[in-house]
Amino acid sequence: MALYFDYRIEAPDSAGSPSHISWHPIHPFLAVASISTTSRGSVDIYLEQGEHVPDTHIERSFPITSLCWHPTRLILAVGWETGEVIMFNKQDKEQHTVPPTHTADITVLNWSTNGNCLLSGDKLGVLLVWRLDQRGRVQGTPLLKHEYGKHLTHCIFRLPPPGEDFVQLAKAAVSGDEKALDMFNWRKSSFGSFLKTGSQEGLSFFVSLMDGTVHYVDEKGKTTQVASTDSSIQTLFYIEKREALVVVTENLLLSLYLVTPEGEVEEVMKVKLSGKTGRRADITLIEGSLLVTAIGEAAVRFWDLERGENYVLSPEEKFGFEKGETINCVSYCKIKGLLAAGTDKGRVAMWKKVPGSHSSRGVEGKDRWNLQAPTELEGNIMQIKWGSRKNLLAVNNISSVVILSEQAMLSHFHQQVAVVQISPSLLHVSFLSTGMTHSLRTDMHISGVFATKDAVAVWNGKQVAIFEPSGAMLRNAGTFLCESPVLAMHEENVYTVEPNRVQVRTWQGTVKQLLLFSETEGCPCFLDVCADYLVVGTDLAHFKSFDLSRREAKVHCSCKNLAELVPGVGGIVSLRCSANGNKISILLSKADNSPDSKICFYDVEMDTVTIFDFKMGQIDQRETLSFNAQETKKNHTFADGRLEHLVPVSHFWDQSEPRLFVCEAMQEVTGALPQPTDRKAHAEDRAGPTADVLILSFFISEERGFLLQESFPRPPAYQSLLGMEVPHYYFTRKPGEADRDDQVDAGHHCVPQMVGRRPLRDFVGLEDCDKPTRNAMINFSFFIAVGDMDEAFKSIKLIKSEAVWENMARMCVKTQRLDVAKVCLGNMGHARGARALREAEQEPELEARVAVLAIQLGMLEEAEQLYKKCKRYDLLNQLYQASGQWQKAIEVAELHDRVHLRTTYYNYAKHLEASADCSLALSYYEKSDTHRFEVPRMLSEDLQSLELYINKMKDKTLWRWWAQYLESQAEMDAALRYYELAQDYFSLVRIHCFQGNIQKAAEIANETGNWAASYHLARQYESQEEVRQAVHFYARAQAFNNAIRLCKENGLDDQLMNLALLSSPEDMIEAACYYEEKGEQMDRAVMLYHKAGHFSKALELAFATQQFVALQLIAEDLDEKSDPALLARCSDFFLEHSQYEKAVELLLAAKKYQEALQLCLEQNMTITEEMAEKMTVSKDCTDLSEESRRELLEQIANCCMRQGSYHLATKKYTQAGNKIKAMRALLKSGDTEKIVFFAGVSRQKEIYIMAANYLQSLDWRKEPETMKNIISFYTKGRALDLLAGFYDACAQVEINEYQNYDKAHGALTEAYKCLSKAKAKSPLDQETKLAQLQSKMTLVKRFVQARRTYSEDPKESVKQCELLLEEPDLDSTVRIGDVYGFLVKHYLQMEEFQMAYKYLEEMRRRLPAAKVLYYVNQRTVDAVHQGLGIPLARAVLERTHHNSMEDPKEVDEEVMEEVENDP
Repeated sequence: MALYFDYRIEAPDSAGSPSHISWHPIHPFLAVASISTTSRGSVDIYLEQGEHVPDTHIERSFPITSLCWHPTRLILAVGWETGEVIMFNKQDKEQHTVPPTHTADITVLNWSTNGNCLLSGDKLGVLLVWRLDQRGRVQGTPLLKHEYGKHLTHCIFRLPPPGEDFVQLAKAAVSGDEKALDMFNWRKSSFGSFLKTGSQEGLSFFVSLMDGTVHYVDEKGKTTQVASTDSSIQTLFYIEKREALVVVTENLLLSLYLVTPEGEVEEVMKVKLSGKTGRRADITLIEGSLLVTAIGEAAVRFWDLERGENYVLSPEEKFGFEKGETINCVSYCKIKGLLAAGTDKGRVAMWKKVPGSHSSRGVEGKDRWNLQAPTELEGNIMQIKWGSRKNLLAVNNISSVVILSEQAMLSHFHQQVAVVQISPSLLHVSFLSTGMTHSLRTDMHISGVFATKDAVAVWNGKQVAIFEPSGAMLRNAGTFLCESPVLAMHEENVYTVEPNRVQVRTWQGTVKQLLLFSETEGCPCFLDVCADYLVVGTDLAHFKSFDLSRREAKVHCSCKNLAELVPGVGGIVSLRCSANGNKISILLSKADNSPDSKICFYDVEMDTVTIFDFKMGQIDQRETLSFNAQETKKNHTFADGRLEHLVPVSHFWDQSEPRLFVCEAMQEVTGALPQPTDRKAHAEDRAGPTADVLILSFFISEERGFLLQESFPRPPAYQSLLGMEVPHYYFTRKPGEADRDDQVDAGHHCVPQMVGRRPLRDFVGLEDCDKPTRNAMINFSFFIAVGDMDEAFKSIKLIKSEAVWENMARMCVKTQRLDVAKVCLGNMGHARGARALREAEQEPELEARVAVLAIQLGMLEEAEQLYKKCKRYDLLNQLYQASGQWQKAIEVAELHDRVHLRTTYYNYAKHLEASADCSLALSYYEKSDTHRFEVPRMLSEDLQSLELYINKMKDKTLWRWWAQYLESQAEMDAALRYYELAQDYFSLVRIHCFQGNIQKAAEIANETGNWAASYHLARQYESQEEVRQAVHFYARAQAFNNAIRLCKENGLDDQLMNLALLSSPEDMIEAACYYEEKGEQMDRAVMLYHKAGHFSKALELAFATQQFVALQLIAEDLDEKSDPALLARCSDFFLEHSQYEKAVELLLAAKKYQEALQLCLEQNMTITEEMAEKMTVSKDCTDLSEESRRELLEQIANCCMRQGSYHLATKKYTQAGNKIKAMRALLKSGDTEKIVFFAGVSRQKEIYIMAANYLQSLDWRKEPETMKNIISFYTKGRALDLLAGFYDACAQVEINEYQNYDKAHGALTEAYKCLSKAKAKSPLDQETKLAQLQSKMTLVKRFVQARRTYSEDPKESVKQCELLLEEPDLDSTVRIGDVYGFLVKHYLQMEEFQMAYKYLEEMRRRLPAAKVLYYVNQRTVDAVHQGLGIPLARAVLERTHHNSMEDPKEVDEEVMEEVENDP
């Protein structure tokens, strides 16, 4: 809370009543114009505390009509009644007169926005614009002159559009240009340069006349009438951001005009404001959108230009205003957000704007302002104005002018004494230990206060007064002059400051000791005493502490430079020390004097610095303080979103517990930090809702570090934190606020009204505990903050307080120590919680069990988070339902807990029904699909609504329910209609039968076939002895036993058979017995026994009555589950009648496999796969031994082989374990794919060889995969001799078919390798075969080598070929045709036609004629003949002659072909 000190101006005796007041826009100078009783006018300038500035008195024999300060310089323009305009330079104490041009009252006097020009206008309508120099002297003639001929009333300048330079500068600033940014920062640039960014010369403005017209003067000096109103204009406003002009007339007609760049205006709104006319209104515009009007009424009127809404604010009597007190004038301070209003009773009312409220569309207009406590003055306030950079308020009450200066409400708490300032000279002193309260009024404006248990010191910067308690009053114990801005006390010592030293004084002001500081350390400006320690801070950010426990103060901590400890710090805002003097906490400011989010803690013993940063939520501890080596440890324990954008504003140490520290933190505000003396007021002005102010307490120890003990929002009834002393926090209270949390000491004293207190979290219920209990609780709190549950438990095990155990149980939720929680609940006597915790042990997740504990302790938010963490959305859903958070419950059910979605809907519907919200309950009953029975129950008292709902829903269940209700009310016709809609045919038939309309009932039953309806109708017919109808409807109702009963009773045998076949086996047997007893229609009895599954009885009766057809039908239904004797008997029956297949099936069903197989062999029956499977006995069967089983399988396989069922035989041989026979059977089938597969899975040597031999019989030359399988099988079967033979065959194929001797040589090589590795029965034969292979390899290799070396040495190649032809066994390995062909081609190429012809002829002699052309093409032959000139016919005849002995027929055919082809 802020107080306003009122300073009356020290006006000269010659000054009369003040008529005009004007603040300088920047500097704290107030100009006051006065008029004496003789109409003499004067102007004086005053300082912020009302002191008259020497040599500033200007006086004339005529009154002043206008005052106007220069925007930046200390130049005051004064307009007089005679038309004279004087420029007073306060800096130089000079007066400069503007050339006398005006001859009437100066009614308009305005500086241009850049301050280079002055506009003056008079009552006759003459308007002039002058250029002035920096000292306020007019330069030359007027820049502009207009004569309007009518009284000028108002003038307002229009800011010129920014020039190109300004646009470029803005772009540079956005891009990050430091110089450009500095020009936009008013803190780094002079005010002059800040205001000169626009055009320097262009002047455009609006001016209004008494007749209601508005004229616009553009930059070129041209004037144009732009608007006209019906009466004189009271005020003009120009809204720069909207480029709009606001005009308000004396008749309170508001007009809004949009202004074009050329100065033309367009009216967009015209409205008549509320209020009485006939007197001058005081009107102000707030932030370009809110028009505030004071017209001498008991309220202030608001008109929102943007929203088009209006509202009023009135002073409230509970704040001290009188009924009917009227408001004369208003003024708004944008920086403080304060609207000040002066009343006719001498009070200043203030409304504070709620931060951010203007953009909140849902907030009512009047709710955006909070009325503050008024300031009491004298007289009738007619004029009020905010001004200067210090935001001072000047109040003119006609007789004098008072300056109001804001100061934070002083408060101090020390040694159980609390002092709170009520007014500038009144203090409220509370001795909390005794309950005594005092009102201390002084004759000074108090600027500081310090209290101890022995005395209270107050001072105002010039004088110090000490008061001590004496009985029921405070008496003055000492007063002395001292200009110390700060003061502290300890016992009988008073500590004051002077430059570079602290003075230790007595209460009477006698200096006993000096505590000196060097020039580099600075001047002391901060003092704090805690226990026996004094800490001093200087203006150069140095600090030092002293031990006061002895007669003289001794240095406890040597002087430290904060800049060295915390690089980049700006300065000290305040500092405190702990009770043992070991810790010093310091609030910091940044280098630009803005608030810092850090708190610095200095440990005197360890010489370390710890910095806690609210914004980052981290602790930065510097272990070593030398510049060269600073180690840093960071801990993110306190990363908490609640601490973001918070800055600490006050801090205190507990006065007895050195580990406890508390601070008050508020939302961060932009802009510069106020001076230290005004910091708290600034914090309170900007804090906004108290939820944005947090109180945080910490334990700080060397072993455990920095531990958060408790955090909570500052209670709404409290103004600010005063301090802490276990077991309470102490606060100042807001005036008139009742604190619901006030604690009354039992049998002791109430807490004084101006001071509030709140117990620490762990001391709730223990506020009056003794010292041992208090120490135990402090240790408990400490260990809880550490998280050491065992030590915390030890600390309080002897304390009998439910509150303590509850606090520990709450901590168990965070530490998840359920074992400790059980003990806590037991000590609390919380039986329900203990039971819930015991039942929750079945939950698998630890978080779910802890959540149950949290719920029992009322920690619903923690329980919610725990359930979310372990993803137990079902339990979270139950929690939301139990706590009435239905929307959250439904959301969870829809997204995560779908299995309980309908249950959630149902429970919510029940809740809505209990809340009498039936319409919404209906919809949720529908969503839960329970509306069919819940809605009728809910609306049972409102039958009309229920009928409308049922007709609307068109649901069959609801129709049936309504029909039943109508039936119960004997409304049969209506009931029939709804039963028909519900398609409830049983009820329709029931009612028709009740009404005797049995024919209609029969029609319904026949049409619908409804079983219940048919059964009811059948009962009706039976009761009326209409048997056939009853039987018919019993049959339709599927009640065949009743129909059979009626048929037997009434001899309806024909119908009985049909009904029995449709009925159950029991009914069939009953009917069969009926037929058997009668002895007639035995075939029916047999059939019914058969259908009922009573085969033995059916067969017995069939054999007895010789019913062979029935017997055959029965036998078809027999299977292996039937009686073996019955099966044997039936099989014999089928053998007798030559039905062998059926007999075999029955033998197999009877498990007589040998007889069945023998029957198949004797009757030459083909064994199908199904029969074979039935004959196959499983391995698990105990009826046959394994040997017998295999023998049976082989017999089956042999039979299959004889029948040609090779695959089936293979399967049975395999099942019998005889894979060799299985392979033989498979080879006979010729199924290559299965042969390869079987060989692969059998993995037997013989089978591999058999498979390879089979594959070799196929066309393996064209199937590479087959060739690979042959090689693989021979290799796996270890038949290397056979593999060698296969490789030999491959080589021959390569030669004969592909003439590929290279591959042939490779194959022969492989054959040789395999044969050499083979274990032969006859070594001699093996040697012979190896020699043959070696010979073949040699011959092939010689021919291959000859062909390869031909390109390099043709002669050697030819020689080798000729030698090959001499080999005796050449043709068995190398085809001689290939050798001859090679030689013929060589000699033909060499054009040795004779030699070519020679080898050609030899080839013809040694090879059949048909094969010659296979080795040598016809073109080669022709070329040889032509080379020798031998005719082709002769060659043919010669060839014919040579070959005539071999095949005359073949030769003749070849000759004929060649003759025909010869040209």
